[in-house]
Amino acid sequence: MSTEVLLRPVEPADLTTVLAMNNEAVPAVNHLDAGDLSWLSGVAHTFLVACRAETGRYAGFLIGLEGPGLAYRSDNYRWFSERYEHFIYVDRVVVAPNDWGTGIGRALYTEFVSAADRHPVLCAEVNLLPRNDRSLAFHEAFGFVPVGEQDTEGGSKRVQMLVLEL
Repeated sequence: MSTEVLLRPVEPADLTTVLAMNNEAVPAVNHLDAGDLSWLSGVAHTFLVACRAETGRYAGFLIGLEGPGLAYRSDNYRWFSERYEHFIYVDRVVVAPNDWGTGIGRALYTEFVSAADRHPVLCAEVNLLPRNDRSLAFHEAFGFVPVGEQDTEGGSKRVQMLVLEL
């Protein structure tokens, strides 16, 4: 298997695969339908896909938003919008299970941060219920710090709110 990964902006032809990858990753990320993904694609500050150079196989993706200001129904995006005047936000990041631990998540985040355009803070959240220890460890290692918690989806989820000063 190739170890080289290419990061590139999403293209319309990628959306079917991105949608499938997203929904296979639930509950680590929230479920999406095609309409939601199309909307996110249209408003995203950054929407990257990671593909294996040798095979073209999708290895991951990241959708990043700017805030505040989007008419987004996400409780987590609204939480950050109420507390920060200007930020970028990781709406979702998915790495294919075969590619966990290979640096793809770090590469996606690093590319997103490089496009931060003078935003003072990068915001993200990670599930505490159901617990996502792999993502919590990743975000801590990347330098994020917890700034709060909230229950979502009628209390079936609890998330830790994280920020990285840029």
